[in-house]
Amino acid sequence: MSENQGPADGRRPVFAAERRRRILELVRANGALSLRQLAEAVQSSEVTVRRDVRALEADGLLNRHHGGASLPGELSREPTHLQKAQVASTEKAAIADLAAALVEDGDAVVIGPGTTTLALAQRLTGRTELAVVTNALLVAQALAGSPRIEVMLTGGILRGSTQALVGSEAERALAGLRVRRAFISGNGLTAERGLSTPNLQVASADRALAGAAEEVVVLADHTKIGVDTMVQTVPADRIDHLVTDEHAPQEELDELSARGVRLHVARL
Repeated sequence: MSENQGPADGRRPVFAAERRRRILELVRANGALSLRQLAEAVQSSEVTVRRDVRALEADGLLNRHHGGASLPGELSREPTHLQKAQVASTEKAAIADLAAALVEDGDAVVIGPGTTTLALAQRLTGRTELAVVTNALLVAQALAGSPRIEVMLTGGILRGSTQALVGSEAERALAGLRVRRAFISGNGLTAERGLSTPNLQVASADRALAGAAEEVVVLADHTKIGVDTMVQTVPADRIDHLVTDEHAPQEELDELSARGVRLHVARL
């Protein structure tokens, strides 16, 4: 099949210029994507998409990195909470539904910042005798009206873009705690590096969240699987559970499973 040929199943052929425009739109919308995700989205092979990404990089429009592409400077840029909320909202809701089954009445848990973790918190409002530790203002707000849930909010420096508390005070508040499970998110997840985020302070706070728990549960929709960002937070061998959606790339999920991560896949 030549570069400009489309699939042989009756779909209209996607020509190189249009395909590259679509790739650029996808990366602009999601921040960073794997070659596999891009190939599936534009219905082309990874070889073709790799060639497209090289061309877009030559024009200064994208950056290539291991297994994927990002906007220039994207590996160190942190999207805002509002920007994240506009991506994969249906998948995030399904992930939150599935993750809620991992929380039992009487549990003590940590919930980190993020749009998917916020959706999880919203599904826990009817639980009883639940203790929740969080550095996320929106998570604390979601649970504030639940009389049978005790919420402990860490101190720290407020990052307005993500509505999360970070810094040494937040980390100290978590250092002496031990809870059953930590529910955390991030900007990328690979089997090779585990969970990652673009910001050093956020990464340090996320490590403290994970360190307070017996088990680490990562909530990550398919747009984050196979994506790598600047700072590692939790290595794959420290992740006990991954809750994701059915669009996540199977090869990456298989590699995570081989490293001992228990998979929970939300069906849409």
